[in-house]
Order: sequence, then C-alpha cells, then structure tokens
Amino acid sequence: MQTAVKVARAIIVLVLAVVAAPSILAQTSTEAQRKELTTPPEKIEFSPWNEIESDEFSKVYEVQFPSALNSPYPVNNTVRLRAFMPTDTIGTVPCVVLLHYWGATDLRLEAQIGRELNSKGIAAVAMVLPYHMSRTPQGSRSGELALQADPQKLILSMTQSILDLRRTVDWIETRPEIDKTRIGLAGTSLGGIVSALGFGIEPKFKIGSFVLAGSDLAGILWNSSRVVSQREDMRRRGFTEEKLRAALAIIEPGTYLRPIDGRPSLVIAASLDTVVPPANARNLIGLLSDPTVLWLSTGHFGGGLVRGRIVRTVASFFESSFSGQEFKDPASIHAPTLRFGLVYSDERGLQVAVSTDIWQADARGRTFAAVMLTPQGPQGFAGFRVSNGLAIGAMVLPRRTTLGFSWNIAF
Repeated sequence: MQTAVKVARAIIVLVLAVVAAPSILAQTSTEAQRKELTTPPEKIEFSPWNEIESDEFSKVYEVQFPSALNSPYPVNNTVRLRAFMPTDTIGTVPCVVLLHYWGATDLRLEAQIGRELNSKGIAAVAMVLPYHMSRTPQGSRSGELALQADPQKLILSMTQSILDLRRTVDWIETRPEIDKTRIGLAGTSLGGIVSALGFGIEPKFKIGSFVLAGSDLAGILWNSSRVVSQREDMRRRGFTEEKLRAALAIIEPGTYLRPIDGRPSLVIAASLDTVVPPANARNLIGLLSDPTVLWLSTGHFGGGLVRGRIVRTVASFFESSFSGQEFKDPASIHAPTLRFGLVYSDERGLQVAVSTDIWQADARGRTFAAVMLTPQGPQGFAGFRVSNGLAIGAMVLPRRTTLGFSWNIAF
C-alpha cells in the first residue's frame, strides 16, 4: 500500500512538473531577455574617428565599432556613428545622441539637427539603428527587418538598438571634448520610440526629446496605418492586442520610465497622426516628468512641412536645458493640415478630394473647416470627426449647402 502511495505521489509530481515546465521556461527566458536588455554592454577599445568634412561651424566625423549583440547578419553587427562637433568652443561641450525614423535611407534630418546644435555649442552623434542604411542585409530594404511580425525578433532588434545606444554613450565618454555629465537623447518616429526606451533604461541621458513618438508598443502596432501587413501576419499567428502587449512588455518604454525622475523632456506630437496615434503620444507624455509638449495639427508626415522650425525648437530646448534655464517654448508650431480622401454629398456624389484646413476648434482637430479640391471643382466643408478619418458636416457647394461626409487621412 505504501509503495502504491509513493508511486502515485511521484506521478502527481511528474505531471505537475510537465504542466508547469512551459511557464517556468517562459519566465526564465523573459528574465534572461530583461537582463540582456538592461545590463550595460561590455567595455571595449574604440578605434579613432575619421574626419569626413568640415565648415565654419562644424566638423563631421565617422565612427564604427562592433555591436554588443550579434544578429544573424554580419553587416548589421557593425554600429556606425556620425559625430557633429562645433568648431568655435572653449572647454568641453554637451552632446545629444540622435536616432532616425523607420526606413530612413540617409541621415539628412539628423545632420540638420546636428548642425543646428553645433551652432549653439552642442555636439551631436547620429547612430544608425539596426537593419538600416549601411546595416541593411543584402536583399532587404532599409529598416525592413527592424519591424517584423514576430515579437521575439522585434525584442532582439530593440535589444540590439539599446545595447548599441549604450555603447555609443561609452564612446562619447572617451572623447575629451565632450562633457560626460551632459548627454541628451533625441529621436524621431521609430527613433523616438527607441529613445523613450533608452531614456528609461540608461540614466546617463539627462535630457530627452521625442518627436512623433509614443509608448505602448502593442497599441501602436495594432492601430498604426504604417504596419498593416505586419499586423495581419500577427493576427494569422493568433496574436491579439493584449497577447502582443504581454509579449512585448520587456521592451515597452512604460516598463522603465518613471515620471518622478525629474529629467527635462520635450514631446512633439501630431494630433491627426495615424502612424503613431495621438493616444500613444499621450501615453508617453504621462510617463515623463513634467514634459514640455507641443502638438502639430497634422498627420505623421505633416511635420516635414515645418521641419526647420521643429529642428530649431529641439535645438533650443537642449540649449536651455543644458544651461539650466527655463525653456521658452512656442505656444504651438503651426503646420498646414493637408488631407487626402473621399467626400460625399447628394448633389455631387462620391469624389476624391484633396483639402487643407482653414480652421480647427481645438488642438486635436476634431471640429474643423476645410477647403477641398475635387474633380468637379472646389468646395468647402465644415464638420466634426465621428471616428478616425470619418467626419460629418456641412458641404458648401457653389449653389447650396448640404449634408456631407468626408473620409480622409491627414498627412
């Protein structure tokens, strides 16, 4: 009888172990991934930088070093930096690390920001993110492999980005020209999302700027107009938004950001953004310590119409913050709201239309008036959004005003 009881207990223990094994393995794997993401990379010796150009205000250098995480693609495992150093300075200078948007094929925007920072006595270092530009594997487009429909691959890509970012800080700390106590971080779009994660993990970043970025990665991936194919692939694999949120928790900026840490930050968001929805921008804003917030009355790409002003605003923010002064932010950055879509009225039927807003009732552009160009001529529209992209209101035609509908995407 005792032997039978012992055998039964052994069977129960074995069954429980088999049932619990997947959960234990998953927990162990997650802990290992978190440790890899949050542990500073191993210190290395850096090769000398190479000057590639110079002018009255800036000297530009190129730097490269091995990534702290090896991907299956050798070309992706070399990190490349472009450093912009001000020429007319005395003593050490502060520095800002710049991260580019998804799919970028050059660093023109970062060069513009870098030179603007140089004019204010601030150095800048632009880092090429994994799978972009010179790090793009043969046969793929710049950035294509950075956002795949596989959460584990996305975790690896983001982990490599963060380790590369922290090794970039290690390189900055070797430069005698740079003040190691005044290092900032700025990113645009995907670069802004990576920056938000890096800002939460790396305390050496004292100031942050996030343009057209957000937090809650699952929410962005599940609602963004930019990753439709990836989202459908994940749906076919059985993912829901909640399952994806659980899978990506380890690389979620909100896991690491603390609103009480007191570091200055700037967020520039777009009220009509369909790539990084406004809800996700507000989510990021809530994770920062009393950030300066500016809203554009555009979609994700409309900021390009006022790029110069955004660049100057970002540079001025770092200038003020590094010097300990209050940043006198503009009340807003006015940008024209351009829309493309379909309009319908009983008199003219369904038409394609390009429009620009001439009035908005609030920063979110929910109630607006627009001038539209259609194949049947110009017309006006005044109404309010009832859902993303869909608006109802008065269609102003040459002969009369009637009820109309508009479905559009803002640039």
